Amino acid sequence: MGAPERAVSPTSIDRMSSLIPAATERPGDDPIFAIDSRAQRRRAAGEPVINASIGALLEDDGRLAIMNTVSEAFRRVDPALAAGYAPIAGDATFRRAIVADVFGDGPLAERATAVATAGGTGAVHHAVVNFLEPGQALFTTSYYWGPYLVIATQTGRRVETFGMFGEEGRLDVEGFERGLGELLDRQGRGLVVFNFPCHNPTGYSLDEAEWAAVAEVLARQGRRAPLACLIDLAYARYGGPGSDRWVELLEGAVEACPLLVAWSASKAFAQYGSRVGGLIAAVDDRRERERVFNALSFACRGTWSNCNHLGMAAITELLSTPDLLAEVDEERRRLKRLLDDRVETFNREASRAGLRFPRYEGGFFVAVFTADAGRVAEQAEQEGVFVVPMEGAVRVALCSTPVADVPRLVDVLARAAGG
Repeated sequence: MGAPERAVSPTSIDRMSSLIPAATERPGDDPIFAIDSRAQRRRAAGEPVINASIGALLEDDGRLAIMNTVSEAFRRVDPALAAGYAPIAGDATFRRAIVADVFGDGPLAERATAVATAGGTGAVHHAVVNFLEPGQALFTTSYYWGPYLVIATQTGRRVETFGMFGEEGRLDVEGFERGLGELLDRQGRGLVVFNFPCHNPTGYSLDEAEWAAVAEVLARQGRRAPLACLIDLAYARYGGPGSDRWVELLEGAVEACPLLVAWSASKAFAQYGSRVGGLIAAVDDRRERERVFNALSFACRGTWSNCNHLGMAAITELLSTPDLLAEVDEERRRLKRLLDDRVETFNREASRAGLRFPRYEGGFFVAVFTADAGRVAEQAEQEGVFVVPMEGAVRVALCSTPVADVPRLVDVLARAAGG
């Protein structure tokens, strides 16, 4: 006879979990969406709320900003095509279209491959799992988009940073190279993740001198150890004049350091819910480029299998049809002017109020520096202004803030920071 079964007490059942230990204490809600939920509840109760927490571009009347040309393209897609499986790596026409959208017909286009991903977040995921070993760390700025850490943690990787700004308020290139070199010495390979232009959460965009200096660092360090650099382009279409020069300025580094690009339709085409994205890889060696494509395709199959066929088809038509693309560009220019008015108003009002913030030329967000971000955000929330606290600053989403509300937002933050 076998041993008698042992009774399990209710107390021991409470202590048991079928989850792995690392997963048992993970939060169930994103902190930013939790802040947004509180703002929505108070607005529904009739309070005059300024919700500067969520990263979606709203019209000044509070409606979600959309592009009619994009919506019409979605309606034109053949239902049978939309309902069918897309190829694992994405339609070839889509992959070619996003490469051309970023690199045009320049030299990097000839050295690029791409796969479709579930939004820009999916592109970041594929970069992390294919260019870093488990336990290794990606390298990014000290202010960074929180889901980089979520992706790294979920995939068994880590995040290490360097102090983003030097004494003059510019990118600390020396600190970047020093920290990257130390990381390469410790782990033998590296993945740099930069969210420029229009950095989330600070709003900062690199100028030409900063991009050129970054390219020199990547080329030097890429000759020492395997290294790739991911440029997260989520907000780039809302940058200031000349913000697209990064392509030309990073071109020379690709021989030593493959250049990855997280492409997304979420902000550029105002299609947040469609989850249309791609990871582009500019790789100098042809055989290595083929290996990269195979690895990324394998990761697609093992993560989401394939992506939104409806979205890919619609965006491909827009990118590939000159007349339609011109209409999209014109609609996007209107949205950019909407946002630029808020940026200009914020820069003027925040400077008058004595707030500390980085150079801000465009984009969805700006950071207001403060030593006690939690207290500032809490006090602002008491006055109906919702921002996102982080280490050393609060993030302000001007994308969702009507231009008429910007002076009040600045006033509340100035009093909270001064308190």
